[in-house]
Amino acid sequence: MRTKPWKMEGIGDTPFPVTAKNAEVQLWFNQGEALLHSFWFEEAERSFRWCLKLDPDCAMAYWGLARTGLTWFVSGDVASPQYQRYRDFLKEAMKRKDSVSERERLYIEAWNEAYAPGEKERFKILSRRLQEIVLKFPDDLEAKALLGLYNIGQGSAYANELIIQQVLAKNPMHPGAHHARIHNWDDVDAVQALQSCRLYGASAPGIGHALHMPGHAYSKIGMWHEAARAMDAATRTELRYMNDRLALPYETWNYSHNRNYLCYLQEQLGMAAASIRGGQDLMSAPTDPENKEEAAAGFSDQGVIALARAHIKFQRWDEILKPGTIGWPADDYSQAFRAFAETIALTGKGESRAARERLAEFQAAVHKLAEKEKEAESWFSLHLKAAEGEVLLAEGNSLDGQRLLLEAAATEQTLRDKHQYSNDPPDMPWPIMRLVGDLHLRRGDARLAIEAYERALKNEANDGFTLAGLARAWNLAGDKDKAREYAGRLEYEWSGADPGLRWLAEVRALGLNATPIARTPGAERPYRPEELASYGPSNWAPFAAPKLECLDVNGKPVRLENYRGKNVLLVFYLNEGCVHCVEQLEKINERAADLLKEDTVVLAVSSTPPAKNKESMKLGKLGLQLLSDRNHENARRYASYDDFEELELHSTILIDAQGRVRWKRTGGDPFTNIDFLMRELKRINGPH
Repeated sequence: MRTKPWKMEGIGDTPFPVTAKNAEVQLWFNQGEALLHSFWFEEAERSFRWCLKLDPDCAMAYWGLARTGLTWFVSGDVASPQYQRYRDFLKEAMKRKDSVSERERLYIEAWNEAYAPGEKERFKILSRRLQEIVLKFPDDLEAKALLGLYNIGQGSAYANELIIQQVLAKNPMHPGAHHARIHNWDDVDAVQALQSCRLYGASAPGIGHALHMPGHAYSKIGMWHEAARAMDAATRTELRYMNDRLALPYETWNYSHNRNYLCYLQEQLGMAAASIRGGQDLMSAPTDPENKEEAAAGFSDQGVIALARAHIKFQRWDEILKPGTIGWPADDYSQAFRAFAETIALTGKGESRAARERLAEFQAAVHKLAEKEKEAESWFSLHLKAAEGEVLLAEGNSLDGQRLLLEAAATEQTLRDKHQYSNDPPDMPWPIMRLVGDLHLRRGDARLAIEAYERALKNEANDGFTLAGLARAWNLAGDKDKAREYAGRLEYEWSGADPGLRWLAEVRALGLNATPIARTPGAERPYRPEELASYGPSNWAPFAAPKLECLDVNGKPVRLENYRGKNVLLVFYLNEGCVHCVEQLEKINERAADLLKEDTVVLAVSSTPPAKNKESMKLGKLGLQLLSDRNHENARRYASYDDFEELELHSTILIDAQGRVRWKRTGGDPFTNIDFLMRELKRINGPH
């Protein structure tokens, strides 16, 4: 992670006057405030920390830091340990509240009341307290923008829209107001947020989330081309930021989430190859064996979901069943999802007996999960019913198979109506009523097929697979005009689809001579990935390592390029007085022969001067190259120095023979899982 803020461009302009002893604080506070409006909490924290570096008694800097953890997303009791740090920041702000203006004091007190331990009505409190600030200080746009966010769900969406409009009337490009408007209408009527969808990304083009949220809204109303453009730009922007800050995918949830969402949107546009490539890229990215959040993700692993969803949707049954195609993780959720995918694949191939056996394994896996976590059965409720329905149909039991699919569709509709359907993006490959439509079309019942497809289309507007079904069903019913209309809509949605897709070929074979027809709530630009190249790449690849320029024990310069053609294990350690550092270097040295086999050199870097390194009794005997880093110049380049605390950090970094960073760990105790490092080196090197 980067340890020092910099002046960030393209984040929006949201001035928030604060009291401070150092005039420069205002610059960094404004930056932090703008970042909070786009939920970029990590970067906002760096800005507010720098405010404290400039003015250690700045009450509002402490309030800003508190808000990076006491956010709009907090749902549980803030008395839990994960929030203690942010509660402590709030306490520091409260200690200093008499040193600021009345307006600033009201903000501090509002958050202190709302995020008190045990408080369950925090958003009602914030809504009330922010209203008080707005009434007392009617020109305070930030109070209105924050009210527009925290008032969501506290009243009608229309009333909240009026608050947001007041902000935009004064600042038409206020990123927080546009962001709040999208969330305000998200589960109500996303069409009402179209103006903000067009302007949010333009107001903060340097923030991935500002580009992401419009894509989220566009997808809900069937504007797939515009959604893909937005999500692709968001994915590329996140990746550019990651490379700037030396971050890997497992350290940046936003990137993998964006890429999975883009995979889904590419599926909706018939771009199977691009979608699958994105999922494969996520699966091939490095992992961290001790990253608890990543390990806990399990079923939510973005790459697994993307690959499984695409292969099911495009009916690539053999690929699903071929070992290694998806690379399923070993956790229970992923294995349950694997059983679901393979059950569907076996039914698709007509192997009903094998499908029945795999279904039983899927049901047992979910039951086992439910014994540990009660929510598991509800999480998999749709998958279970859909899979069993498809198995029954494959066995020739049409009556019970149809019944189960209809039950699953009813469950899906209930979840959607309660805004509880997993749709960010979905892991289900289809709206289940589409499966019902497919069933009726296979039977030759055009009327029931049309009815089912129309219901599916209400849940997933402009879904290409459903449009294809409707074109065929209306043609079967003898209504060529209706069939041509839906065929035209399919031609529009799949204008950039992969050649040879069965669904499009079947519709074209009807001879309807359809021309593309757009049926979207707003105008769209076609999704052409090449037009977004200026944002950078959309698929992760190892990034170039920063410059390394140290001194060896004899005071001679050592540079990273000296080792081009070899892998480098780069270790930033504190000094020989750090017991944990010495233990790490000793463990690495014990594997010297293994490292040599993997064509890897070890560079151990610290701020220790060359002469002391040469005289070191503890480390000199290890046979490692001890390098000196003057004034922490290299540590800063590798984000291994905390400028806030003026503190050296432990870092372990794998750099490949082309000089690219392939894995890293910064902060915390020295990394001592040498077996993992050896596995990563073997993965980097490939088969010998």
